[in-house]
Amino acid sequence: MSGTESRARSRAKKRRLSRAVALGFALVFLLAVVATAIPILLFAAIAPPTTAFMLVSRVADPATGQSCDVVDHSWVDLETIAPDLGLAVLVAEDQRFFEHAGFDLNAIDRALSEHFDGGRLRGASTISQQVAKNLFLWPGRSLTRKGLEVWFTAWLEWVWTKRRILEVYLNIAQFGPCLFGAEAASDRYFNAEAVALSPREAALLAAVLPNPKRLRAADPGPYTSQRSLEILELMDWHRDKAIGRQLARITSSGN
Repeated sequence: MSGTESRARSRAKKRRLSRAVALGFALVFLLAVVATAIPILLFAAIAPPTTAFMLVSRVADPATGQSCDVVDHSWVDLETIAPDLGLAVLVAEDQRFFEHAGFDLNAIDRALSEHFDGGRLRGASTISQQVAKNLFLWPGRSLTRKGLEVWFTAWLEWVWTKRRILEVYLNIAQFGPCLFGAEAASDRYFNAEAVALSPREAALLAAVLPNPKRLRAADPGPYTSQRSLEILELMDWHRDKAIGRQLARITSSGN
């Protein structure tokens, strides 16, 4: 075999290998799209029967690390959750919820600036990111999980409405040990349905969201009490502003 023929065969072999690799990546990407699209499209219309965090809690509850014999959770539609709870979590967790497309770049920039100035690296997750994490992923801070969180968040923002994202968030957020969702939290802490929550009770529930392991809505310590008062002030301030108006629009129109 001549040198020319050998080089030609080598180039042909490399081209076949390149095509095989490209096809493999394309198939993996297609499978990832299908595996993501199916549950997201499904849960856009029906209530998720459970979440990744609820399943994990059977072994090691994200709030305590202990296994849950019973996971306390009841799904209710957004119309049967007090609007004040929606307002409370928006002003406490994600004031730019209606403006961003899943990622609050301003909050991320502030968090990084504080970290580089010597502060601890605090979270800057939006409500959309928290839904993606709690519904589909697992607790932790690995790069793999963060990358998947970005992937699922982008899909949620593309397929779901803001109303649906908020509705699912209020139903799957963890409010205490083995306790998920507004209805179960309202019943446990205040012996009431979520639709009957007062502004103060809504603010107390929003105040415990960052750390459901340590913070309690029913027996609030100094931090939870002070934080709930701050949230109440923010609720009063934003009630007739953009957040309050947009919240009223999506809860009244269903869009």
